Amino acid sequence: MQTFFIVSVILLCSLASVPAGTIRGTVRAEGKTDAQAEAGGGKYDSRKYKFVERINYDELRDFVVYVEGPVAASTVSTTNVARVDTTKRVNQEKANFAPHVLPIVVGTAVEWPNNDDIFHNVFSMSDAKQFDLGLYKGNPKEKRVIFDKAGRADVFCSIHANMSCVVLVLENPYFAVADRSGRYSITNVPTGTYKLKAWHERLPGQVQEITVPAEGEIKVDFTLGIKNLPKY
Repeated sequence: MQTFFIVSVILLCSLASVPAGTIRGTVRAEGKTDAQAEAGGGKYDSRKYKFVERINYDELRDFVVYVEGPVAASTVSTTNVARVDTTKRVNQEKANFAPHVLPIVVGTAVEWPNNDDIFHNVFSMSDAKQFDLGLYKGNPKEKRVIFDKAGRADVFCSIHANMSCVVLVLENPYFAVADRSGRYSITNVPTGTYKLKAWHERLPGQVQEITVPAEGEIKVDFTLGIKNLPKY
């Protein structure tokens, strides 16, 4: 264990010497314009569809912004550290998963503590990771999952319809979850040219090619939405 610690420190120190900058910006969602909404009419205003719940784009949260693909300066050390001693947690509380969206690096272990007084189940049939932890209470040590493949894992409880969350497994540690105002910040990104992606589970993602400076920061904003919507 001591040897691993020393090697990790050396690797992290070597990364610290790599010129790095910061990516900052905002990400938000945009729905149909007022003019398009007013032009809907017809069957949209009928009794059959009038009370169908629609997405409020202004209330969407859980945006993730991340650098796509592996990043050479971080691949070896970050992956090894994550596999050995990095553990994240998704809590089961009031028959919900919290957080609803969890971005992690490949190799990260995730625990699923059940903080309710009823049984829950945690399972996923996603390509990124398939598992079924069965029904349980509390936080048994064996109820943890190591995500060893990049991708999106949709997770559910087999007995509670509204329990779902998303584990977004990424290839590098350069990502951030936007705050409630849509602001995000990704620090210590090695200088270079990358593809930066803004992601939300209910919207198409958006990618911008950026160049991170050797020092200082670059500002990148995103607006996500459904493109080429019909006008009526």
